[in-house]
Amino acid sequence: MAHYAKIENNIVTNVIVAEQDFIDAQEGTWVQTSYNTRGNVHYDQNRVADGGVALRGNYASKGYIYDLANDVFYIPKPYNSWVLNTSTWKWEPPVAYPDDDKIYTWNEDTTSWVEID
Repeated sequence: MAHYAKIENNIVTNVIVAEQDFIDAQEGTWVQTSYNTRGNVHYDQNRVADGGVALRGNYASKGYIYDLANDVFYIPKPYNSWVLNTSTWKWEPPVAYPDDDKIYTWNEDTTSWVEID
């Protein structure tokens, strides 16, 4: 069994676990996705990077984008100022998240991290 994402207009509309024979009998476009792939890295069952082959950038979820040209899944753009890293297939802010053990939220108007009290 494997995970498959149904694609409509380059958007994931459903993700199921099924056998390839079942998928072959379905209408529409279905693309295999790996539960073990995040940030274009393959992880083992303990969430440790294991050097395995990453499949399609990220595990697909409903609402994700499927980029056919690059054969990858990634989340929709969260903020206008963020840029898609095409090595990890994750969106990155123009300013790195602070490394001070505090909790922050992104403020798009100021394009900065704002501490949450």
